[in-house]
Amino acid sequence: MFTLPLFFMVTTGFALYSEGAGRDSLEYALFGWVFSIWPNSQDIHTFHHLGMWVILVFVMVHIYVAVREDIMSRQSIISSMISGERLFKDGED
Repeated sequence: MFTLPLFFMVTTGFALYSEGAGRDSLEYALFGWVFSIWPNSQDIHTFHHLGMWVILVFVMVHIYVAVREDIMSRQSIISSMISGERLFKDGED
């Protein structure tokens, strides 16, 4: 869920950068193939922007679920990352 959007963001980001660098640049030679898939750079920019929102929403949901699990669960996994001490809610170690 994180690797594919990150790969997509890097690819489309370098493709958009290569368009500004020019067709005879090294960047365009490496990432110019993206424009053969989507010839309109505005489409690539829109997909790149949507990819940013996918990653941002994933991070927010991931943090929420991890903190909620730390509060609701018997184990204190997130708290142990901060304090360095692993505790169990029932008092037994």
